[in-house]
Amino acid sequence: MFRKLAQAAGAVFAVALSAALLGSGTAVADPGRPVLGGGSGLIVSSEPGRMSGMAIQCTLTTIGHDRAGRLVGLTAGHCGTPGHEVYSEQDPGAGTLGRFVYSNQELDYAVLQFDPGRVTPVNRVGNLSITGVGGPAQFPNIVCKEGRTTGNTCGIAYGDIFASSIETWSQMCVMEGDSGAPVVVGSTLVGMVNAYLAIACFGPEVGTNMSTIMGDIDSRAGVGSGFRPI
Repeated sequence: MFRKLAQAAGAVFAVALSAALLGSGTAVADPGRPVLGGGSGLIVSSEPGRMSGMAIQCTLTTIGHDRAGRLVGLTAGHCGTPGHEVYSEQDPGAGTLGRFVYSNQELDYAVLQFDPGRVTPVNRVGNLSITGVGGPAQFPNIVCKEGRTTGNTCGIAYGDIFASSIETWSQMCVMEGDSGAPVVVGSTLVGMVNAYLAIACFGPEVGTNMSTIMGDIDSRAGVGSGFRPI
């Protein structure tokens, strides 16, 4: 669902992205490294190595290190595929910060690998902090998310309505661009935003559980395996 909506929004955003990345006669890039954490806005180039292609805006779920010490992050799988480049929405002129290295379309999550020399990783963005990873939210937990479109919103968790052992439904406001947003109970990361039903900010939100994502990443024993958030 979010794929089509994100692509439509990306078509409008592509021209602005190209201008930001290529720069203008008076623009001066921020010499500091872009700050990224769970809830940060991401720009994903739809054509690896090309700045002029359609851009998709999504949200970073979390950032941290894997067992091998690599700086990695997560977002929704429909935001990109291996090779697609990642930029900071707040500072697109900083250039490529990382790339998609794995995308699971069934579970709708993706692993990103960042250049540690180009990113300042943090565990707090806006009103949301991540101090650890935990099991799925259950009814009637209150869950919150931080998305690049709608910011910080909270609502009641309905739980795994269809007994999928994969996803959790909740009543939170989400819109296009919030894909990948971290879902927390307190400061414990329990899932990510993947879609909403029917009407933005009115229909329920559904997202993949972090326990499911972590299990799949560890089973592959590749980039992201043994992930721990900053």
